[in-house]
Parts: sequence; structure tokens; C-alpha cells
Amino acid sequence: MKKLLLIPALLLSSAVMATDYNYEITPVIGYNIAEGNLNLDDYARYGVELQYNGFDFPIKPELSLTSGKADYDSGINSNKDTRVCRGALNGVYEFDKVGIVTPLAKAGLGYESMSDTYNANTNSAFVDAGVGAKVAFNDWIALKLETVYMLKYNHHRYDNNLAILAGLNFAFGAKAQKVVAQEEVVEEVVEKTIVAAPVAVAVVAADDDNDGVVNTQDRCPTTPTGNPVDANGCCLDLDDDKDGVLNSKDICPNTPLGDAVNSDGCPKSVNLHIKFENNSYNVASESDALMQKYADFLIEHTNYSANIVGYTDSRGSENYNQKLSENRANAVKDLLIKKGAPASSLTSAGMGEANPIADNGTSQGRAENRRIEAELTKH
Repeated sequence: MKKLLLIPALLLSSAVMATDYNYEITPVIGYNIAEGNLNLDDYARYGVELQYNGFDFPIKPELSLTSGKADYDSGINSNKDTRVCRGALNGVYEFDKVGIVTPLAKAGLGYESMSDTYNANTNSAFVDAGVGAKVAFNDWIALKLETVYMLKYNHHRYDNNLAILAGLNFAFGAKAQKVVAQEEVVEEVVEKTIVAAPVAVAVVAADDDNDGVVNTQDRCPTTPTGNPVDANGCCLDLDDDKDGVLNSKDICPNTPLGDAVNSDGCPKSVNLHIKFENNSYNVASESDALMQKYADFLIEHTNYSANIVGYTDSRGSENYNQKLSENRANAVKDLLIKKGAPASSLTSAGMGEANPIADNGTSQGRAENRRIEAELTKH
């Protein structure tokens, strides 16, 4: 089967090599259309184009030499003629062949010489650009058609010419690689395929969890991607609180399971479980240790700020509950500042009886709704 697959590729390769030549020469003839202000009649042109394909580069150099005799108005009620000779060095880019047609584009610089200058028309340089196509008759002869635009600078003005050219393109000088008959190439490759030694195929051992330890040696085959592992494929860096942040990066290592955390493993919002004296916003002394712990966190991690938000249950008037929640949140903020937390990292707000997290119809539910939450923000 492999031998059969090689045959079409070799046939195509041989065909390409057969048309790969170093040189092209194209005798051309055509017509020049001059800009009106040149007072120059349209005239026939003829010449030759030489193209070199030996460079391993998509743009091929071309030397274009053309000439023609044109009549012009001398300005004294009589006509004269002048011979216009042009030489240009262009870069030619050939697009992929479509059937027998190869589209092309070209651009370059040249020089125009006139045997009789007139009306501020002088010998000078020009730039040109053109498009065309080659229509192949066989591997080395093609019809070449071109339209080339030229822009020339004449005494503080720019003049334009358009040349329409056609010619027979001859390719010659086959490149150095050996061109072998298609039948010989196929026969040689098939013969080598038959006698070739077997090729060893490398087998890559599987590593399903991508930890660098192959399955046959991996004692911990489900290691999370990115975790450093030992020689047995077991984690060197664990995630004890199961928040998705490894211990080495977790600055809040005891986050309750299920809490939403940021990239440092810290809860985005946490219930501080602060207790207050009855119907008051004075913080009970039993919450002192918890307050100090949270203050110490803000002291150590100055890239964090916290918004202290107070909530109440639904008993009492809405206005009273709103004011009570604000006072309690502000009291917690002031106490954190007294314990050393930076004042600039703390704000407070009251939400009253809004956003209950439990049923206000039960005493247990009302107790859960009377809460202080800290919303943590990383800067």
C-alpha cells in the first residue's frame, strides 16, 4: 500500500522538475499609450525580457529592454519623431498556476532615454508596475501577455505611460537536479521500498494525568494538573482545605469547604460570627479573639481591603433595623482599627433586614440573619 501511495507523488514531482528552468527569454511587441500632456502620439514598442529563476526566492529578477519611435508635436506647427528607449530591472512574482495559465505581477525601476527631447520631456528614471499571465503551450514555450504602468518625473511634474505587451516566452537551462524518467523513478523507489530495512517506531509511554510520571510508575494516577509530584507521581504540594488553591499559595489555609475563594485561597465574603450585647451594637467580649485574628490578617496582607456589612433579622421596624445594622457594622470596623488594622483598608455599610440567609419565622433562623459579613477585596 505504501508503494502505491508513493507513485502519484513521484509522478507529480517528475512533472514539476521537467518544467523547472533557470532562464526565461521573451521577445515582446506591443503598444505604448502616453499621457496627453506629453504631446506624444501612441506608438508601437518592441524589445526583450530576460528572467532568472535560479534564486531560491519567490520574487524573480527580470531585465526588460524595449524601444520604439514616436511622433510628437514640436510646438511650431510641425511634427517630429523621437526614439524612446527604456531599460528596467523588475521583480516578478508568479502566482499558482490555474490550468495552463500562470498569473504574474511585477514592479521595479528603470530609465528612459529619448533621442530628441522636447517640451520639458527629458531622459530620466521611472518606476513601473504591471500584471500579466503566461499561457503554456508546453513545458518550455508559453504566450506571455502584460500590461505595464510607468511613472516618470519630468521637470517638477509626473508623467504617465501605459504599455501593452505580448510575446513568446522561452524557458531553458534546466536546474541542476537530475531529471529522471517517470517510469525509472517509480521502479527505483518501489525497489528500495521492498528491500528497505524495517524502521523502528518509538513507543511513548502513557501519562494520563500529565504529571511527568508514566502510568506504570504512578502511584497517584489522578494528580491535578500542575501540581508538583515526587518520583511516584504523588503530590508534593497539597490542598488541605479543598478550595482549589495549593497549600504553598494559600494564605487562608482553613477556608470552610464550599466557600468561594480568590486566587490566594481567601473567602470573597465571610460571616465573622460577631456577637453583640442584646439590642445593642456593642461587640460582646467573647468575639474579641476572632476580631483580633481578622485584624492580624489585614495587618499582614496590606494588598487587601474589607467592607464590613451588617444585617439584622426582621423583627422591629425597617428604619430601626437599618440604623442598627449600620451601627453594628461601624462598631466592628472601629474595633478592627483599634486592634491595628489599617483604617484605609476598611469601610462599613448596613443592609438592615435585607438578604436573609435563614427563615425569620424561627428563633434559630433569626439568629443566623443577625450577622456581620466581611467582603474581602484584593488590590
